[in-house]
Amino acid sequence: MSNPINRHFLIAGACFLLAQPCIAQNEAEEEIDQESIADCFDYCGPLIVEGQPSRRIPASLGSNRSISITDGTSIETALRDVPGLQQFRRSDSRSANPTSQGVTLRGLGGNASSRALVLLDGVPQMDPFGGWISWTGLDASAAASAMVSSGGGFVRQGQGAIAGVIELFSARANIGSTGDRMAFGLHGGSFGTVGVRTDGLVDVGGIIVQFAGEAERSDGFAPIVAAQRGPADGRAPYQRRGGSLRLLRALTDTVELQANLRSWNDRRNRGTAFSDNINEGTDASVRIVGVGPVEWSLLGYFQDRNFASQFGSISTDRRIVAPVLDQYSVPATGWGGRGEIGFEPFTNGQLKIGADWRRTEGETRENFFFTGLTPGRNRIAGGQTETIGGFGELAIEPVYRLKFALSGRFDRWQIENGFRREVNIGGAVRSDDHFANRSGTEPTARVAFDWKLFESGITDEIHFRGSAFTAWRLPTLNELYRPFRVGNDATAANEALSIERVRGAELGASWRKGDFSLSVTGFANQLKNAIANVTLGQGPGNFPGVGFVAGGGTYRQRRNLGAIISRGFELDASLALSNETRVSLGYAFVDAKIRASGAAALLDGLRPAQVPRHFGRVTVAHEGEKLSADATLRYLGSQYEDDSNIRILDEALTADVRLSYAVSPDVSVELRGENVLDARVEAAISGVGVIERANPRTLWLGLSWKVK
Repeated sequence: MSNPINRHFLIAGACFLLAQPCIAQNEAEEEIDQESIADCFDYCGPLIVEGQPSRRIPASLGSNRSISITDGTSIETALRDVPGLQQFRRSDSRSANPTSQGVTLRGLGGNASSRALVLLDGVPQMDPFGGWISWTGLDASAAASAMVSSGGGFVRQGQGAIAGVIELFSARANIGSTGDRMAFGLHGGSFGTVGVRTDGLVDVGGIIVQFAGEAERSDGFAPIVAAQRGPADGRAPYQRRGGSLRLLRALTDTVELQANLRSWNDRRNRGTAFSDNINEGTDASVRIVGVGPVEWSLLGYFQDRNFASQFGSISTDRRIVAPVLDQYSVPATGWGGRGEIGFEPFTNGQLKIGADWRRTEGETRENFFFTGLTPGRNRIAGGQTETIGGFGELAIEPVYRLKFALSGRFDRWQIENGFRREVNIGGAVRSDDHFANRSGTEPTARVAFDWKLFESGITDEIHFRGSAFTAWRLPTLNELYRPFRVGNDATAANEALSIERVRGAELGASWRKGDFSLSVTGFANQLKNAIANVTLGQGPGNFPGVGFVAGGGTYRQRRNLGAIISRGFELDASLALSNETRVSLGYAFVDAKIRASGAAALLDGLRPAQVPRHFGRVTVAHEGEKLSADATLRYLGSQYEDDSNIRILDEALTADVRLSYAVSPDVSVELRGENVLDARVEAAISGVGVIERANPRTLWLGLSWKVK
């Protein structure tokens, strides 16, 4: 496969010559009230020229959680503490196939594609072809905080927010308010893991230059549980690198230009022959931000991504691996832009209006139908999608302590130039299908309120809040045109998939008194036309769209289900035991059911695959002048591996610890342990009962230092 990423690294390479990851990002999570959220345009996302914006532009009222990403774990791990937030599979990016890392919330299930939007400084981070999230690429950025908004219908961020929005923001550095700085980190740990990272900021003639870079390599752990490993099984090594460059320039006293470039490369093997993955990409964006009586922003971006993956069929005694599919290249590109203005049209009222556009295109190129090591057939499939829409959001406070937010958007979408071509390598064309273009329009709407029932001073208050919404998601090119494999299981694409549409509502209350806070939110969602992987047959045999499926393997196809009905509640609580010590907990209960008929009728009433009923977390954190430490217990309830609810992944209780000591103001040492009790975290079960694990006990020791 070609490696275009290298030419992009040459552009930015001088800025992150020492680049790479030691910092594991320590995260602190708390619920933020709407007054705090409203203090910054785009939730403090843009780096404003002279401090904060002059006027408050509120975010949509709803269930929002703020996360600080500091020196510690990866972004992916930091987000795990949000109750009910999950990826399609339990594995993280150290051992997962990147296509299994679609993110969702509130039990809405899914597949590789995310049902929650993930944004970095306003730019969508879902892969243009597949909708999965390249977490290792995000770790190469200078992201320092996140806002997680659960639920759907958030109109400003674009279409697709049917489960929620995860907004990541680069570190703030107001122009003229800070001096040059640079930080370095080095770490090593279990499984031969070694990593380095650097980030910093310099002022070059009035241009603020922010940069970050990271690299890590590891021998990896063996994904298959010890009792079931055979001669074919080994460790899952990986190596990754990436860097980002961010330029900030004050054009006037109230207008700032922001330019961003990020590039990364991730290569891994999943523990057997013929299981190599390559995931790489380059993102570039330009944003102009203006503050004053009217606040506004303009954003344009481009994304260049590529992915490759191999799959093998493993004999039942796990001695022999034979190649079955070589997806040697999945190139994809994305373009987009958005504009937004915010102002006060009347007293106690604030309005945001804007428009956005996004276009994606890509294709899968793969060899299959192997005889020994020689492929007999080649498949190329792909297409393009495009959405363009306008939105508006009005926030009003008709009476003291009562706020309403009314928002809506209207989009036009297109799916076009879809095709799938299969040939006998060196021979005849087997099929050459071109699919009809489709287009349509879709609305999104949301209404929300926040009623402050009681307040006394600044630390004693009770809120009652709620929202109702509609939203939709366009199928990805991956779902429409690309088949895939996990072990011996194979899933075919479906070019006729319909749009997913969600209707939902939530009610919640929060209480804050002194050092104690408590928030409870109940929710209900109906996701119509939910795209799922539906079981249609068992191997061995040849099946349309995927070729041969070995004995013990399952044949599935992406289909639209009637609906996924998801109901439940989320709880967050926090208590400061002292000025330096705090205990917090989060819990989510999700009761999700499938409604299905026709070919999927046997799934009716079952739980969606990969959706547990229970998520729980308890954290005790201490932040002293020199010593900081935290310990976290996480609980994941059992969940079904398959749509038929036959194979079940066991519950898991894990414990993480972190200890950091500041040797001097500029030098610190950190010890971290993940899953220190080495609990078994089951990530997958094959058709013949082979269990893949995730996140075994891992220890790291890191050193970081700052240069001013």
